[in-house]
Amino acid sequence: MARAATINEALIDWNGACGLPQFDRIADSDFAPAFEWAMADHNREIAAIAENDAASDFANTIDALEISGDALSRVCSVFFTKAGTDTNPEIQALERDIAPKLSSHYSAIGANAALFARVDALWQKRDTLALNEEQARVLERHWKGFIKAGAELDDDGKARLAAINGRLAALGTAFGQNVLADESAWAMFLTEGDDLAGLPDFLVDAMAGAAAERGREGAYAVTLSRSIVEPFLTLSARRDLREKAFRAWTARGLSEAHDNRPVMRETLELRAEKAALLGYANFAALKLDNTMAKTAANVDALLMDVWDKAVKAAGNDASKLATLAAEEGYNGDIEAWDWRYYAEKLKAQTFDFSESEVKPYLQLEKMIEASFSVAERLFGIRAMARPDIKAYHPDVRVYEIRNAEDAVIAIFLGDYFNRTSKRSGAWMNALQSQHRLTLPNGAEGEIPIVINVCNFAKPAAGKPALLSLDDARTLFHEFGHALHGMLSNVTYPSVSGTGVDRDFVELPSQLNEHWLTTREVLKTYALHAETGEAMPDALMDKVFAAATFGQAFSTVEYTACAIVDMRLHTTETPPRDPVAFQDGVLNGIGMPKAIAMRHAIPHFLHIFSGDGYAAGYYSYMWSEVLDADAFEAFSETGDVFDPAVAGRLKSEILTRGGSVAPEAAYQAFRGRMPGPEVMLKGRGLV
Repeated sequence: MARAATINEALIDWNGACGLPQFDRIADSDFAPAFEWAMADHNREIAAIAENDAASDFANTIDALEISGDALSRVCSVFFTKAGTDTNPEIQALERDIAPKLSSHYSAIGANAALFARVDALWQKRDTLALNEEQARVLERHWKGFIKAGAELDDDGKARLAAINGRLAALGTAFGQNVLADESAWAMFLTEGDDLAGLPDFLVDAMAGAAAERGREGAYAVTLSRSIVEPFLTLSARRDLREKAFRAWTARGLSEAHDNRPVMRETLELRAEKAALLGYANFAALKLDNTMAKTAANVDALLMDVWDKAVKAAGNDASKLATLAAEEGYNGDIEAWDWRYYAEKLKAQTFDFSESEVKPYLQLEKMIEASFSVAERLFGIRAMARPDIKAYHPDVRVYEIRNAEDAVIAIFLGDYFNRTSKRSGAWMNALQSQHRLTLPNGAEGEIPIVINVCNFAKPAAGKPALLSLDDARTLFHEFGHALHGMLSNVTYPSVSGTGVDRDFVELPSQLNEHWLTTREVLKTYALHAETGEAMPDALMDKVFAAATFGQAFSTVEYTACAIVDMRLHTTETPPRDPVAFQDGVLNGIGMPKAIAMRHAIPHFLHIFSGDGYAAGYYSYMWSEVLDADAFEAFSETGDVFDPAVAGRLKSEILTRGGSVAPEAAYQAFRGRMPGPEVMLKGRGLV
């Protein structure tokens, strides 16, 4: 389909270095016309498949569907990367406009009767087609996708489902933009003196950088970036300032101008209606249909078993914190803005070290090196920096990922620092997925282009960026996702890399975290920012001894989120007041007063800014059962870099993507499925 002169070719033909888009040639005004053209081009491709006079076969239907919409995928990749990492009012306005249009576009494809008839014809005779395992999985994915898109509904049902999907897309966009607006708008500016009591230099430097970014040179800003607000709550001696920061942090999405309560209410109502329309008892049943867990009852059994153990352990910890606080002269109740502060003191008292003592050893640059080194030792790949290549923002770094034969197998982009234009949190996404199909432009397959996005505090000029241990885990976690994408070796893009069941996708990421806290990695890469000295063995021993300290707290704040998520999506009638419903669930399960949900629902982006983790937040714990057992496979050999185990991990899980069932992939790696015992032990709950 010929492109109009108004279409910027740079959005569709990625001719930059390493096959990247030439980002500097793309203006915000280029996206709207490119979206319109690319959707029309995709419709042309879909019509050609659906109206093909030849009988349906795998090549002319499934292969053709897999490569259709390539231009639209490219426009979406660049646009949504921009919208998530460096947004502005023009981009946000287009995001609000394009989200329902894209939903309508894909709904129309899902409702295309002629297209579904071709896919269904293959599905009905699938046992006679001599498909390989990957092809069988791809066919199943397409067929089920059509069913969940309403292919078997009547015309009225299809129209209603399309309307629901369009509205949900708009609501998800509004939810995320509301949270970002509340995060970006709030800052607490401090000055020298008592305001900074208890704060170490690394945090003061980060706060100075945040204040400078907001035009307040000479001041210090507490922001709602997790990499600043969490250490502030942990280390500030000013209880009044901790309370102020905590209340702002937990009130995101509740301000008068950006109130997410009506957004959540309508979202839950529409999700319930969508599930009923498709024949499911509730939205959780719809989402769990294609997962390892299968049912909400299975999820609930795991969550409540862990919950009971975590709440009991948290009660013991709370008593210790209250005693410590009383010894220091505070005799009131331990509140949510006190827990981290006194827990840090208790850790220092119990293990004779603190976060402030460890953080100078965790330089961002060295942790990036460490993540690359671990991947090289395990999987035989290496990262080569390309500082000559410009990405979509000056802070973004570009790397070639090369294999043992020195061939480039992937491109990796690292976007590590917080900025007011970036959505909070950390994530991995693929600008381009690996596959081996022939594209319309004649290209034979593609290598993956993967991005890791984090929100670490950017230091003041000339200062090193220092990470907390949790920050460093986040870096390793997201690079685990990146490895899943970059090591993919499949034929079909729909099952490439992280294209797996939701409750299997966190296995590679959470497993990768384990190598951060191995003695070999810390000894080599945990180097003091000022002296360059390696972390002393004595300090390292304390870090290991304290590995399960605070796990009751973190387990409660996470598990509460997973339970609330599942209850929201299994309740018979969607709640009119979702916040009151959340509070009722927490009261019902005995949520400790001094611990808050990690993500209260007004800013729970995982489940409301799109539905990726809706009725699926449990998957982090489901995958943790797997990752704890998987790391045991290394530990049992006495070598956490054992080449045979690493080889199986690479060949049976990381390269396979969704081309095999997750249970089959894990059993091929480990020889069996695990129970939760190793995970509970790792959290110190047994």
